[in-house]
Amino acid sequence: MTFPHLPPEIAELRERTRRFIREVVIDSEPAPGGRLDPATRDRLQAAAKDAGVFAPLVPTAYGGQGLTLEHWSPILQEAGYSPIGPVALNCMAPDEGNMHMLNLIATEDQKKHYLAPLAAGDVRSCFGMTEPHPGAGSDPAALRTTAVRADGGWVIDGHKRFTSGAVGAGFCIVMARTPAVDGSPEGATMFLVDMTNPGIRVGEAIHTVDRSIDGGHPHVYLEDCFVADDAVLGEVGLGFRYAQVRLGPARLTHCMRWLGLARRAHDIALDRAGRRELFGGPIDSLGLAQHLIAESVIDIETSDAIITKTAALLHSDPKAGSAMSSIAKVHCSEAIFRVIDRAIQICGGDGVSDGLPLAQYLSEVRPFRIYDGSSETHRWAIARRASAGRHAAVRAGERHRGDAVVGRDGGA
Repeated sequence: MTFPHLPPEIAELRERTRRFIREVVIDSEPAPGGRLDPATRDRLQAAAKDAGVFAPLVPTAYGGQGLTLEHWSPILQEAGYSPIGPVALNCMAPDEGNMHMLNLIATEDQKKHYLAPLAAGDVRSCFGMTEPHPGAGSDPAALRTTAVRADGGWVIDGHKRFTSGAVGAGFCIVMARTPAVDGSPEGATMFLVDMTNPGIRVGEAIHTVDRSIDGGHPHVYLEDCFVADDAVLGEVGLGFRYAQVRLGPARLTHCMRWLGLARRAHDIALDRAGRRELFGGPIDSLGLAQHLIAESVIDIETSDAIITKTAALLHSDPKAGSAMSSIAKVHCSEAIFRVIDRAIQICGGDGVSDGLPLAQYLSEVRPFRIYDGSSETHRWAIARRASAGRHAAVRAGERHRGDAVVGRDGGA
């Protein structure tokens, strides 16, 4: 991959990250379908710190590389070239999104107690949003977890599921519905809840096809969970607004990391196609294989371009960038899946075996079309915004172009 217009210091960090992933991390990957063990995780994170590539998105004040959003993609694509690369560099979901949000809206005391250890890799975190039906999922307005005022704080009750990273996490950012109190509007509020709090517990595991997120996706229960007033993250009643601060960039960082893995799958397929012979020549000389290869190049390059545009928008116009992140998420999640699926096809029987890691990669990226909002939900939102924008333009004086003209020469 090439990024011709990077500032020299970012280009140098990208090259260091590239070498670290390919020379250190890849050799430590678990067997396909396995999980990264904690000792290896700790060793790789220590090595990443020594190599100067740890926590690329975290401010330098907290030990990170301090990248601004428009420069995230080249680094995260390099990290994502290995499924454990983002963990090694401490830029994996859900911690990466939580760190971004904490840096923007947490108090200084909250940053000290939650952001600093998370940025250092000393703890992990989770984000409690998704709930069992009929609670919040793709529709956050269905939020059923509640928090009510109590003496000196709040009492939270609710049931979360698909709480990624919850097993072994140090704390959870919990979204709960709150009433209008003390001049704050009725709505949703975010709370920082230590996992040692007796009112929160990790419940049943949910066994999914992906393995890269440490801590799984279990149920989490909150029962008479008391938290003090200083556990409120941001302002009471503004949780949905803060969720957009987190979710827009988080959707995009998923695209960046998984695009790196798609590049790895494509490299595997190219290496295979260049060496294996079929019908008297290498596979990559055959028209059918060339079609698969070309389609994957197109998917990779269009994904890269839409990520770059969305990152620039998120940096300059967060509202427009958040809307664009829906488009990026749908396109990239489906394009990345296609790239890996084609790589499997090119590699034949070995592609679906554990002799190559491609089947694992397909399992890792398939949930991306559901996580962070299903493709169907995003398409619904994209279509609504497109229609509303055109209606507004016509009301403002744009010529309406949808009516057929009757009676033209030559027919209607």
